[in-house]
Amino acid sequence: MLPSLAATPLPNTSTHRSPSSSSSSSVQLLRSLARSRRADLAHRALLLFRSLHASPSPPPPHFSLPAALSAASFLSALPEGRQLHALAAKLALVPAHTVVANSLLHLYASCGLPDAALALFRRIPAKSLVSWNTAVDALAGNGDHLGALDLFREMQRGTGLAPDAYTVQSVLGACAGAGALSLGVYAHALLLRQLGGHGDVSRDVLINNSLVDLYGKCGAVELARQVFDRMPERDITSWNVAILTLANHGCVRESVELFDRMTRAENVVPNAITFVAVLSACNHGGMVEEGRRYFEMMVSEYRIRPRIEHYGCMVDILARAGFIEEALDVVSGMNCRPDAIIWRSLLDACSRQNAGVELSEAMAKLALDVPDDAVSGVYVLLSRVYASAQKWNDVGMVRRLMSDEGLKKEPGFSSIEMDGLVHQFVAGDTSHPQSEEIYAKLDEIEQKLASSGYKPDLSEARMVAGMDHTKGAALRLHSERLAISFGLLNATARAPIRILKNLRVCKDCHTISKLISELYDVEIIVRDRIRFHHFKDGACSCKDYW
Repeated sequence: MLPSLAATPLPNTSTHRSPSSSSSSSVQLLRSLARSRRADLAHRALLLFRSLHASPSPPPPHFSLPAALSAASFLSALPEGRQLHALAAKLALVPAHTVVANSLLHLYASCGLPDAALALFRRIPAKSLVSWNTAVDALAGNGDHLGALDLFREMQRGTGLAPDAYTVQSVLGACAGAGALSLGVYAHALLLRQLGGHGDVSRDVLINNSLVDLYGKCGAVELARQVFDRMPERDITSWNVAILTLANHGCVRESVELFDRMTRAENVVPNAITFVAVLSACNHGGMVEEGRRYFEMMVSEYRIRPRIEHYGCMVDILARAGFIEEALDVVSGMNCRPDAIIWRSLLDACSRQNAGVELSEAMAKLALDVPDDAVSGVYVLLSRVYASAQKWNDVGMVRRLMSDEGLKKEPGFSSIEMDGLVHQFVAGDTSHPQSEEIYAKLDEIEQKLASSGYKPDLSEARMVAGMDHTKGAALRLHSERLAISFGLLNATARAPIRILKNLRVCKDCHTISKLISELYDVEIIVRDRIRFHHFKDGACSCKDYW
């Protein structure tokens, strides 16, 4: 950490003073170091800033501070950034000086502090387009996708500022994260209509990559493939995004064929991320032999050292297909320490393959021994193992342990976009303005399901011993069922119902989604934590392998 910049002797506070030739060259050097995109040079930029501002004739701070803040942002150096903020405040440069304030916005966004960035943004008296872009990107880049979209709407309503390509790229990322397809289509149209003459954005690789990602994450795989196929130029990210998009939608053969085209016909050299994508395709398709082949190709042909993500894919490919012993062999041969995700993957496979309580308990213990925030997920999986084995006392014990340790199962939610607005539901939700109609529609759905011979699968209902109708009531209130009911009430005829869910789809919701797609002649597209499910004509794109 640098010595306190806030304690540095204050330079001349006149923000209108022009830099001398010597200070100008110093500022130029400072900017060059900050923009180098190298950690060692960014650190040198901070040291140079300290040195300059301790000198008898420091450069004007409104020239030098943005460069120093840029270096701190690249390094995610929050302590140094806070010192720079304190110095800027002493010099009355924030929030009044827009360029300095924008640099601070970027700093807080880079350090994962979107709330601090937004609070500063609200205080800037003369917000520029860069201010709005940085604030939108701060929210989108830190996972607050809906907040980013709300801020974009606010910008359009009252500022008179026209969005540029940077604005739209951030909005595309937010739309992808929120599953907001119609807003994404609007942003794409805005891009073509307002920015088509500015540097020919249709040829911009970064923007086209964002569009492929947008359409892929919003369930419109055909549009994603269309954008990819029409790209005049592609980089390695273009191929990676397209391969992974096809894999996540269950188009596994198309995904591996695209990988083969990339490496053989186009002679593009894959990187570590490419192999995560193609191994994900093998995982989603249950293609064990292909998975083994691509993993071996990565190591022997392309000399890529496997990462934890590659091992995780291979373990999941093998374990889900029933090759649990081979998956354990992969774990024992890893060049890095297994993380909790790998052990949870094995535990999940044990529960699905009925591999036995003892082995499942061993996997759970190993998962719990690794520091991780998702401890509750291990307990939930273990309780599922006990429930499958009808060991209800052990189920109760797991739930007591969770209660004693203050752990709660991650709450599930499902969201659906309608007319540009994203509606979010949690289990048993009654807060929606259409709640009464939603539950009436849900009753109608249940009557049709019952008439078709459907019987609920209670294996993944609440893991407690009790009456079956109690567990069935819990299933009835799952968030995706409410979202489907809302979609049936409000969607345009023949339009797909697109739902984003933060957890994995349970067996029973998967079953009823297939049935509803047939009974109501509607396509339901669900993006869960693992992949996409396209329910149509009583079948799912995952072929019941997820």
